[in-house]
Amino acid sequence: MRFAALLPVVAMALACSDSAPTGPDAARGALVGTSRGADRVTVMTQNMYVGTDADALIVALASPSPDDDLPALFTALAILEQTDFASRAAALADVIERERPHAVGLQEVSLIHVDLTAVGIPLVHLDFLATLEAELAARGLNYVVAGSNLNFTAAPTPGISLADSDVLLVDADRVDIVAAAGHTFAINLGAVAPGVVLERGYVVADVTIDGRSIRFVTTHPEPDFGVSLAELRAAQATELASVIAEHPFVIVMGDLNDVPDSPLYEVLTGAGLVDVWRALRPGVDGFTDKHPYDLSNALPEFTARKDYIFVRGLPTPSGKVQGRIELYGDTPAERVTGAHGPIWVSDHAGVIATLLIPSAEK
Repeated sequence: MRFAALLPVVAMALACSDSAPTGPDAARGALVGTSRGADRVTVMTQNMYVGTDADALIVALASPSPDDDLPALFTALAILEQTDFASRAAALADVIERERPHAVGLQEVSLIHVDLTAVGIPLVHLDFLATLEAELAARGLNYVVAGSNLNFTAAPTPGISLADSDVLLVDADRVDIVAAAGHTFAINLGAVAPGVVLERGYVVADVTIDGRSIRFVTTHPEPDFGVSLAELRAAQATELASVIAEHPFVIVMGDLNDVPDSPLYEVLTGAGLVDVWRALRPGVDGFTDKHPYDLSNALPEFTARKDYIFVRGLPTPSGKVQGRIELYGDTPAERVTGAHGPIWVSDHAGVIATLLIPSAEK
């Protein structure tokens, strides 16, 4: 979402590792630095993508002129139909079934409701989480919601609403939840337009996997809105750093809306977190951002890496990262057969990592 004239709002808000690398030419997904008899913890992160240019619609509906309202609405609904969430959810469930991650960090988990039947527009109701849960259950998978947080709400006009959340799923057959909750960052933009409130946050869950204690965190800090919000994201990352400070083994994942070596990145690495991609695949760009709004492009044209998996306190003899990390949703073969032609699973590539933990260290 992009809103003009946010600089004053931002100002107010702000006032209140060695590895065993694969190298650039390594095969995708190859395990590196492996140990015999190692246990594995697999995690994945995916921005699910709302499915349309919600920014343009909200800006049009919030503007004083009514002339752009219906054109923007029709455009948004046409793109939403093109991006066919039902097909994308099924494809994402296929990935989860294949990879069987212990935990899945999801961003842009949307609830979309458009009821303008009074003016002849068909009802639209999309519940991303319920749809994905049904697809997982149909595959015999027992993933449950460990926690969620509401990132923003938009109800710019009667009959139209959008809610966006972060959600952490865990495989209940292999993961025991000790405690979990969603939280809102202390520093946020808040209300930025009529009916539009941005209050980002994170989900934190303490779990045990085969007797080992792990803290999972998933988050989606604030993106830029025509002006840089790098310092706001760094402040939000500072809060995350305090959340993980006392736990010995932490995995943080999400669409962080920022690039390597940014202020946010420096805060997280300064808190002892290791960027798993950079540790295991140095020299490979790992770009994840992003496909066009309608997801119809034949080839990816990614320009930045904004989706990450970080780890701290990996209990290996050396303390170094061992395992594999890869992207999905970034090669043409991974496109989905949508209702109106091939589309990508999301506008972002997803990231999945398997971290190896020698059994002797349990």
